[in-house]
Amino acid sequence: MAVQFAQHYRFTADEYVRMAEEGIIPPNARVELIDGEIVEMSPIGSRHNAFVDRLNRLLVRKLGDAAIVRVQGSIRLGERVMPQPDFAALRPRDDFYETSLPGPADVMLVVEVADTSLVYDRSEKARLYAHSGIPEYWLLDLVQNTVLVHTESSPIGYQHVEIRSGNESWTSRSLPDLTISGQEIFG
Repeated sequence: MAVQFAQHYRFTADEYVRMAEEGIIPPNARVELIDGEIVEMSPIGSRHNAFVDRLNRLLVRKLGDAAIVRVQGSIRLGERVMPQPDFAALRPRDDFYETSLPGPADVMLVVEVADTSLVYDRSEKARLYAHSGIPEYWLLDLVQNTVLVHTESSPIGYQHVEIRSGNESWTSRSLPDLTISGQEIFG
């Protein structure tokens, strides 16, 4: 007698969007599509929100018209991958991506803010972003007050990761006009 294992159905991004449009996924649900699975995201606390607000102000000010700063919005990284990073710096487009979600070629920088989701963001999210060819990924570690700057994406992961602390400044590789300091981020 052959043993059968349960098979998981993996949703496509189109199915995921349709489920949201039809109300199957509630509008206030904190979920994203990762490798075809609908994954619940960590709750956002006041400290996380404060850092998102602070970084939003910084990025919008510093990037100006050089990028569209998308805050906690969807990006489509493949047929079965549609995460909602805390930030995505997108190539400017006149329609602000009204007619389609940004794809990997549109994303110059992704930023995740992590306190309770640090392990997941450091492994799974970094793998997804690197595999999709996102050139730069910043992970704000609210526990250590550091920023992990991931660059040189490849199908197997980011080839270069630097840890930046509160007293350091650095310039984005994918957005060379963006220079930021840990002091600006962490206060």
